Amino acid sequence: MDRNARNTALATTLVTALALGTTACAGGDEAGGRAGGNPVTVNNGTTVGGTPQRGGTLTVLSNQDFTHLDPARNWVMGDMDFGTRLLYRTLVTYKAEPGPKGGELIPDLAEDLGTSSNGAKTWTFRLKKGLKYEDGTPVTAQDVKYNVERSFSPDLPGGPDYAARYLAGAEGYQGPAQGKHLDSVRTPDDRTIVFELRKPFAEFPYATVLPTFAPVPKARDKGPQYDNRPFSSGPYKIESYARDKQLVLVRNTHWAPATDQVRKAYPDRIVVTMGLKGNQIDDRLIASSGADASAVSWGKLRPESTPKVLTRPEVKARLLAESTNCTEMVQMHTGRAPFDHVKVRQAVQYALDREAVLTASGGPALNDPASALMPGSLFDGGRQPDTLDIPPAGDVAKAKQLLKEAGNPDGFSTSITVSNGDKGVAEAVQQSLGRAGIKVTIETVDPSAFYDTIGDTKNRTDLVYTGWCPDYPSGSTFLPFVFDGRYIKEKGNSGNHSLFRDEPTMKRMDEIAAMADAKRANKAWQELDGQILGKAPTAPAVVERMPLLLGTNIAGAFGHTSFGGQIDYATVGLKNPSASGS
Repeated sequence: MDRNARNTALATTLVTALALGTTACAGGDEAGGRAGGNPVTVNNGTTVGGTPQRGGTLTVLSNQDFTHLDPARNWVMGDMDFGTRLLYRTLVTYKAEPGPKGGELIPDLAEDLGTSSNGAKTWTFRLKKGLKYEDGTPVTAQDVKYNVERSFSPDLPGGPDYAARYLAGAEGYQGPAQGKHLDSVRTPDDRTIVFELRKPFAEFPYATVLPTFAPVPKARDKGPQYDNRPFSSGPYKIESYARDKQLVLVRNTHWAPATDQVRKAYPDRIVVTMGLKGNQIDDRLIASSGADASAVSWGKLRPESTPKVLTRPEVKARLLAESTNCTEMVQMHTGRAPFDHVKVRQAVQYALDREAVLTASGGPALNDPASALMPGSLFDGGRQPDTLDIPPAGDVAKAKQLLKEAGNPDGFSTSITVSNGDKGVAEAVQQSLGRAGIKVTIETVDPSAFYDTIGDTKNRTDLVYTGWCPDYPSGSTFLPFVFDGRYIKEKGNSGNHSLFRDEPTMKRMDEIAAMADAKRANKAWQELDGQILGKAPTAPAVVERMPLLLGTNIAGAFGHTSFGGQIDYATVGLKNPSASGS
């Protein structure tokens, strides 16, 4: 899935913190070991603040609106965490626990993790009793089927496309308009839903964690406008939503805790305040006074704020820094000159100064340079291999040589689109490529509009800076989504932002997907990673962590790796609800 648009800037002040030996590391010998100082432990794999008390108002301080809350369109890490933990439930979900246990599946709407038959081509789920929407009406299997079908609608782009990839008879389907339905999704009764797949898919229960498999009652569907007011099957419902300003959630009194193993719903209210400046958020949470003591940050700690946090133990104790498990990349438009030439793309790989990008992303305290496409968690040993053996600072001479061989000895001009919080990263890319004669113009976009902008394949820039995170621990959730040309869309394109269409690569993906031996398939995905990297559709940059600062009154908070290191909103709450001002 696309990682959330980030909030970063060029961080020259981070050097001060590193000189003081305040290198942060998230377990073992990762970031801290590479930086060369004594690692300073930050909170990852742990819960901060103890057990919350019921009540009060949790405030979320944000620099942006959500990309989408409509479950048919929600496929950005943080948005999925927020939506599926608070507003709607899915057939299956992840445990609400820090560390590796947070990647384990448990039933949500369903009674179990699904039953397979027909060689894993048929999957059956039975819904729990007592599931209700915010108005007290029952959640039905037909509502889950309806949302799966509406995810195909052309006017609802951008969401997960597992249904399109795997459901039998889905080719050319355009959603439930005009009463058209998918025969491959059957509902024999109100509590049973059956999926018929076009090929075996043993990992299908992992796909049903995604918002595509949340219920939407047909009578409540308002097409694109549903994004503004999803109908709740979770513990909270929307009281008000002013786009780009504020979202207020209150309790869904019809949510039955007895049916829910995951969500604790500690706060009475959750208020998301949007449109704040990143430095405002950091400074307010560092001070943690008044209502800000009961607040959390939506976006990442700004790099220039890192020294203020890492050098103060009482503040550092409130910093989460879980791995995003996402690889950030400079993705090139492989269907447009000059990036249709492989040597031009390889020149970008060699010109890119990953050390500079690393600094702009928050420094080696909280990040690692990327040397492969998939994150280390999908490789044997938990680390990315260094397939291309390019120095972290790049190899300008090699980049110039490749440009000359491609017929561009004097370089060329191009443009890159980034989220406006990534401008510092874009400047590092600009300076890197400029050394080889590639002149880059930067175009910034508001985070909430970023994916819609780069998903417009006809009108986007040659370069985009974004990343991808596996939906679960399998190469099948990374390489096919980022590099399979058969699923490129003209509008709402997601994942394959290099627009890479390579027949041998797609053929190999199909061969690996058909492997029954999981270990053999994992090894094949790892080998294919290096093969794709050699064809240079993207230039990997960094693998980041998610540094999130908490107020002093926050409890039950941890970064959930399965949601890109974002706070797990299923369990977070307040130590003292009466102090929140609600």
